[in-house]
Amino acid sequence: MSDRYIDFANSSIGHRLVGAIGLPSPVRLERWQAGRLRPVDGALLLGGGALAAKVGGFASKLTDAVFGYGTGPWEANPWIPGQGPKLKAVVFDASELLHTDQLKQLREFFQPLLRSLGPSAHIVILGRAPDTQRDPFAASAQRALEGFSRSLAKELRNGGTLQLLYIDEGADDQLEGALRFFLSPKSAFISGQVLRLRPCATQVADWTRPLAGRKALVTGAARGIGASIAETLARDGAEVILLDVPPAKNDLEALAARLGGRSIALDICAADAATQLIEHLPDGVDIVVHNAGITRDKTLANMTPEFWDAVLAVNLNAPQVLTKALLDSGTLRDNGRVILLASISGIAGNRGQTNYAASKAGLIGLAQAWAPLLGERGISINAVAPGFIETQMTAHIPFALREAGRRMSSLGQGGLPQDVAEAVAWLGQPGSGAVSGQALRVCGQSVLGA
Repeated sequence: MSDRYIDFANSSIGHRLVGAIGLPSPVRLERWQAGRLRPVDGALLLGGGALAAKVGGFASKLTDAVFGYGTGPWEANPWIPGQGPKLKAVVFDASELLHTDQLKQLREFFQPLLRSLGPSAHIVILGRAPDTQRDPFAASAQRALEGFSRSLAKELRNGGTLQLLYIDEGADDQLEGALRFFLSPKSAFISGQVLRLRPCATQVADWTRPLAGRKALVTGAARGIGASIAETLARDGAEVILLDVPPAKNDLEALAARLGGRSIALDICAADAATQLIEHLPDGVDIVVHNAGITRDKTLANMTPEFWDAVLAVNLNAPQVLTKALLDSGTLRDNGRVILLASISGIAGNRGQTNYAASKAGLIGLAQAWAPLLGERGISINAVAPGFIETQMTAHIPFALREAGRRMSSLGQGGLPQDVAEAVAWLGQPGSGAVSGQALRVCGQSVLGA
């Protein structure tokens, strides 16, 4: 659905008018396009400690313009504030900031470059998880990175984003995969997020087709976000298996044929759904995306048992039952990936959605609880929590609520199904086993639950 306000704000007349009045002026975000070869289209700036040197070792694979700012253990062209090129990407290693006095390096590094960021620039700060620090002062300094990064993310303009990645010892070799995602337009609608990378035995063999040789099951795949997820997984080389309810069979089969995959028409809440699903997957599966979901909104005072039961059955119980069956039967192979589609409603709550929010919070809890157990088989499980995404469903929201949903984020606009799909595809990669038991918000740094 077209966002007319963004169209107007980015017109010549509209740009001057919204600037004069002081209204928000969101820009059109740069998103990944077919045929693009490198994650960063422009200058990449490195700064900070030894992890920046690790990035410097593969930075030429990300872009052909690598610069360094300040003293550091890397080899790169020096960048001079006000004289160097506009910056498309920035990586700052803050993992060696272990005392309050050292935190001033954050201001000293970032303040001079903020006015030199190009449109849709992407920033990543690297740190060490506070709970890995024996010294309480060091843990405090590393925890301070979260407040700094979330706040700076809200100050960025022109579509800029910022993430904080805590890197565990032994996980340095997973930096390339994470930065290929977070420094690229694939993460256009993700900002202000904090993730932790742990050691992972598997790696991506071919960055042009990172999911080659892997089979992916997507539920609720006939249309909307599910269809976009299927398209993106297929683009990245996966063999896709698309599942949806029998009434959506025609759309499902058409999409499967276009993507070179196959379809399964199945009610995931049926008593024998798990048995049927396993029979449809005799060769196993590597990636499971639980996208199927419904809403039945009412305030709790008016909530019927039918509305409550239907939402919990589809959104929470079915992913639990089906995933357990796939695990117990061995259908989900070792080093597999499970991605659960949650929602920021499950983090922040939402009026009239006690049933929906409970189901989505439950999915986040499922990922957190299951991660240590599945990790024994090299399987990761994560939740993706979309915010306001432009879909047929949100197109029917009343105008005032729709506009509020769009503007109540640091990026000042709604996301696209592609934004959710890119996050799912990244979490499905072999190397993304470094991330497990976590929730990744795709919400433009929404103020809800921030």
